[in-house]
Amino acid sequence: MKVLLDTCTFIGLCSDPDKFSPPAQAILSHTENLELFLSDASIFEIALKSSIGKMELPEPPRKWVTHQLEVWGIQSLPISHEELFISAELPWHHKDPFDRLILATAKNHELPIMTPDGMFPSYDIEVIGS
Repeated sequence: MKVLLDTCTFIGLCSDPDKFSPPAQAILSHTENLELFLSDASIFEIALKSSIGKMELPEPPRKWVTHQLEVWGIQSLPISHEELFISAELPWHHKDPFDRLILATAKNHELPIMTPDGMFPSYDIEVIGS
């Protein structure tokens, strides 16, 4: 199974995965058949929020994110032009540009997204509640 993590799910996985919902924990426990992805939009969001003091990390974002991607075997997905266009074409249920890019990444790669965000199911995409 392939799954795109949203930003808060990635942070939760790295800090306290035991707090995930039972369905999310069941998916995450099948590591032999699981491919996890993170949009570069999430990396950008983490770096920006850390730099302005809205997010505390145990290490600088460059080091922490890189290390966590390696530890969890998560593949980062670069933001493509197609995802930029899709993010602008999505219905405006969500105004957060990071969330819109994450949703566009999921749509473009046809990936389910693991998120606790209650707005994500408003889009035509498979959502796994975390």
